[in-house]
Order: sequence, then structure tokens, then C-alpha cells
Amino acid sequence: MPIAYSSALHRLKTFLTHSDARLLRGNVIGLEKEALRVQSDGGISRAPHPAAFGSALTHPYITTDYSEALLELITPPSHGGSQALEFLCDIHRYVYEGLGEEYLWATSMPCVLSGEAGIPIAEYGHSNPGRMKHIYRVGLGHRYGRVMQVIAGVHFNFSISDEAWQALHALDGERGTLQNFMSARYMGLIRNLQRIGWLVPYLFGASPAVCESFFAGRSSGLPRFDEHTYYEPYATSLRMGDIGYTNAKEGESGIKANYDSLAAYIDSLECAISTPSARYARIGVKVNGEYRQLNDHILQIENEYYSTIRPKPLPQDDERPTVALRRRGIRYVELRSLDINAFDPLGVSHEQLHFLEALLLFCLFAESPTISAAEREAIDLNFVRVAHRGREPGLELQENGAERTLTDWANEVLDAMQNFCELLDDGDGGSAYCRSLAQQRDKVGDPDSTPSARMLAEMRTRGEGFHAFARRQSQAHRDFFLARPLAPERRAEFEAVARQSLERQQAIEAADDGDLDAYIEAYFAQQA
Repeated sequence: MPIAYSSALHRLKTFLTHSDARLLRGNVIGLEKEALRVQSDGGISRAPHPAAFGSALTHPYITTDYSEALLELITPPSHGGSQALEFLCDIHRYVYEGLGEEYLWATSMPCVLSGEAGIPIAEYGHSNPGRMKHIYRVGLGHRYGRVMQVIAGVHFNFSISDEAWQALHALDGERGTLQNFMSARYMGLIRNLQRIGWLVPYLFGASPAVCESFFAGRSSGLPRFDEHTYYEPYATSLRMGDIGYTNAKEGESGIKANYDSLAAYIDSLECAISTPSARYARIGVKVNGEYRQLNDHILQIENEYYSTIRPKPLPQDDERPTVALRRRGIRYVELRSLDINAFDPLGVSHEQLHFLEALLLFCLFAESPTISAAEREAIDLNFVRVAHRGREPGLELQENGAERTLTDWANEVLDAMQNFCELLDDGDGGSAYCRSLAQQRDKVGDPDSTPSARMLAEMRTRGEGFHAFARRQSQAHRDFFLARPLAPERRAEFEAVARQSLERQQAIEAADDGDLDAYIEAYFAQQA
């Protein structure tokens, strides 16, 4: 059933009658930005993770994702999006000082790929935790192909303050524990975000075109923009569409994450991790003494299940995510559907963070019934429609068994968010949240002002394909950061963290004399 938009406003007014509005302005924001290191020609780097960046296994801010060339830049939890962006900017400055002739690719979709073998899988040293991380990535390559794994995005981490949770819990009159209450409400947020999550690729999608090298000689099924570029004329985010990294095989495997409750979600993922797959059994697990994947089950580990938003715990050491969720519940949510913003050097802007903070707060306050099988089908259909055809005039989406236009639905959501933006603005007497909301209204009224449309328009005006556009933006962003060097004391801080990460990896490796097979077996044997 659709979101009851009035319920969010009613709950907000009730909260403000009994609690301090400042509690809802203390939201905690974190960012994780993936960025592909490329050579001067825009081709993926074959060089190892730079030693100046420290250990990819233990560094808290600079690590790698799937590939040795795919950096992941992580901010600590920050009070508000501005602090998170400031830290992300400093990480970029530090990284660029150690990149040499390389630079970071400015778009989600990669280019100048020379096939699977040209994509180096990330390495994390010779400790058992490091080797396991590498084997997991080897398995992803066998299961989905390496090319799919070097698509980049931005993850937006969100939580409200502990004080706000305590006030909500007291107001609700729940007799259960505070943590169980938090987990239940976070799961409600997740369900609501899934219902209207198509808004994110419509408003912020920035991957309407893709380099022909992405398909490695396979048929793309897409029209040609030019000799070396495929696209869809009304696409917003091909990254989030059928060609991206999605759970395309879940219908065949019979697995689907269940978001009815935290317990149901955990059970559904653990079922997938423990259920053998005939498809993946054909790959083999350990062949001639070398691991090809961690296991031959539907999922190797929890993170293999792709979702636009995830419930996140605070894990300890080598604790499995589902075990951490059972033990300590949800502490924040991770929105994963943001493309890299090619028009901003950071890959994400203040405007986006203001809107997303208000959107997730709205989703937290609105009532959130469980999702039926029919609604789940509509959610998936809507997301694919918007990813591939979001700017198509008159595009209709499915809601509550009926078709309605994207424009009408989007405006309804934005109207419902107005009070939340005003609340967030009142904290400092500014208008940043309401300005961001107005900018999103403009995009709904004028699809040509969306990032995806702007990208295609710029490519047409300049007579360039995707590679030329992305390379030009990448070089402009490099120049932006190189022209703004870090303050000496800030550089010293990052250098110290890098040294400490290398020392920590060395300590882990020195103390790790156990058998890898036994380590992996013990990892999966964890119980809450």
C-alpha cells in the first residue's frame, strides 16, 4: 500500500509538541565515495594501491572496493552534511597529492576497459581476514564478471541522534527496549524509501550513457549515441538499471530479502548464505588449491545482496553483519543508489545531501506497512522504468495497483517533505533545505534540468561521446583539487593515519598464524 503522507506530518507535529525540535537537527551523516583510478588516457589503472595511502585493509578513510584501482573514500560520522563534505574534500586533496599522473574518474560508469583480465582484483595482504576479502572479490568476478564490479557510486549513511531516539521511544509508549524500537523504525524507513526510491535516480541519476568497452564485445541492447557510446534517450541511471550490478538472478534462485522486520531480513539473508546454488557450484570453490569463491551458495556473504538501502549495525572485529544486527540491532541506514555527480568535483553536492537528509527523515516519520508481493513487484518495476526511461514525457509508474504519472507522484512526495525541510532550516535560520527542495521541484517540472539530461545535452553540444565527456570532467576535477592543497597540519594528520594503518596490518599479519580454511569455517559458524 502507498505511504500515508499525512501520517508523517501528524507524527512530526506530535513530536514537536512534546519534544525539542533541535533533536531532529542533530542527524549524523557519513559518506562513502567510490572512485576509479585511471591512467592519462582514461583507462583503468593497473598499478597497486598507492603505499602513501596506507593499508587498504585497515585504513579508516581510504580503502579499495572490488578492484585494486577502485578507491573507496570514507568520511567519519559527521554532524550534518557540510562536515561530511568538508572531510571528503580533504581526503580528495590528500589522495591527489599521491596519485602522480593518474586521476580519479568523474562518472559512475567506467571506460577504456580492456576486458576482464585488465581489471585487477583488490589485494589486502596475507592475513586470513585480508585473504578472505580478496577471495570474496574473486568470487564476485566469477559470478557476475569483473567489469560489472568497477561501476562506482556514492553511499549516504544516515542516523538520527540518540537523544531523538529516546524522545521518540518515550512518546510512542513502547514497552520494548529502545534498540528494538530503533530497529523497527529504521526498517520502516527502509520500506518507505523503497516505495519512493525511484526519486533518487530521477533527481540525481548521472549515467544515461556508457562506453562501448563496458560490454566487451557483447550486445548492449541500447541505441548508439555515437561510434563508441551507447545510451538511452530518456535514461537517468543506467548504473541502477538492467545493465548495472543488481540481483538479476534472484527470481531464478528464489531468494528475496524480506524487509517486514529486522528478524525477517536477517533470516532471509542467512538463508541465502547457507543455501547451495547449482549455478555457482559449477564454478567450484577450491580448485587445484586456489579459492574461486568463499562458497557455492546463493550468496557468499551478506554484502553480495545488492539493495538500494541497507540496515547497518556497528560490527566488531570480524563479526558477520547479520550476527551484529542480531546482537545490537540497526544503528544507521546506508542509501546506495546515488550515482557519481559528474558536475561536482566531490561527486556529490550540498544540494543533494540536504534533500536526502530531509527525505530519509520524512521516511522515518511516515507510517510504513509491510510490503506485499504485488507492491514488491511494483517497486522493482518502477525503479527500472525510472532508471531507463525516467525523463520520458508522461511516464507512468505503478502505485497501489494503478498507474500514475511520475510527475504527479513526485510532486506529492515533495509537498509532503516541505515541513521537514522547514524544520531542518529553522535550526540556523537558513533556507538551504527548502532551496534544495525547490531545486528538485524544478527538475520534476523540467526534466532537461536533471543531471542525466544535462550530461547528454553537453555531449551533443560539444560533439563528444561518453569517454570524452567523462575524461574532460575528470581532468577538471583533478585541477580543482590540485589548486587547493591541504594545510600542512591536515596533511600530517592523514600521513599519521596512513602509517598507523600499515602498522596495524603488520600486527594482524604477525599474529595470524592460523589456517585459512579454518578461519573461513569459523567466520560462517558465528552465532548471535
